Amino acid sequence: MAATFDLNSGTDIPSIGLGTWQSKPNEVANAVEYAIKEAGYRHIDGAWVYGNEDEVGRGIKASGVPRSEVFITSKLWCTYHDRVEEALDLTLAKLGTDYLDLYLIHWPVRLIPDGAAIIPLKADGTRNVDTNWKVSDTWKSMEALVRKGKVKAIGVSNFSQKALEEILPTAEITPAVNQLELHLYNPQLKLIAYLKSKGIVAQAYSPLGSTNSPLLTDETATAIAKKYELQTSDILLGYLLAKDIVVLPKSVTPARIASNYTGAVTAAKKLTKEDLETLDGVAAGGKQKRLIMPAWGVDLGFENWP
Repeated sequence: MAATFDLNSGTDIPSIGLGTWQSKPNEVANAVEYAIKEAGYRHIDGAWVYGNEDEVGRGIKASGVPRSEVFITSKLWCTYHDRVEEALDLTLAKLGTDYLDLYLIHWPVRLIPDGAAIIPLKADGTRNVDTNWKVSDTWKSMEALVRKGKVKAIGVSNFSQKALEEILPTAEITPAVNQLELHLYNPQLKLIAYLKSKGIVAQAYSPLGSTNSPLLTDETATAIAKKYELQTSDILLGYLLAKDIVVLPKSVTPARIASNYTGAVTAAKKLTKEDLETLDGVAAGGKQKRLIMPAWGVDLGFENWP
């Protein structure tokens, strides 16, 4: 298990990052500072829509670790597909930096802006999606940011093979990563194989599931954890890490931030090929489950999406 994975951009990415989604106000700055200063993290994953980038920036600065040693990711929100550089500038200002290591298209969906609404709605209450927008146009604007030096690498998030094939034919820069809901119950094995064939690194958000997740009590993962005298969470993270997938566990609790990092590394080293095959089979054995399914009202092209 490598400490970093090579990106097709010529840079590398730390294989473990701290997720900041759903971190409450006045918590995330301390979590980021602790992760970097005390727990060894050098990768912070954020997004404009999380609403906490100013705190993330404060946490990075408070850590005392030079900016050049911290890999920072953010994401373009859906109302900004036609204003990509404007969105990036907002993020850079909040974070207090003049570049990003990685910038992602958050979803392959453009929402038609309506004032300050984060999720503009139609009169019937459904999301106001621009079904005529070509995400390939968004990608062209993302590529321009690389040429300007404002971002070192660009990628996507929540893109199925179908969505990727809307941008790859005209792309001058292949996405460096695809950040996805990846975990024991949603391994997306076919999509991961496709990404590897294209030289795109997979990242796992919600690798431990979400609040009250069933993953932490899964019998198979727990049995393997007992075999190695580890926690079930260690196995859930190490399972992905051992398959060259970047993991982005989220926590604001110092002890958990630290144990997620050390446990993931330890488990990834211990898991055998047979262990990985066993874990790969859990979802197919009847436990396939997605935990994050926004009601976009359009077909994103994913398997197992109602």
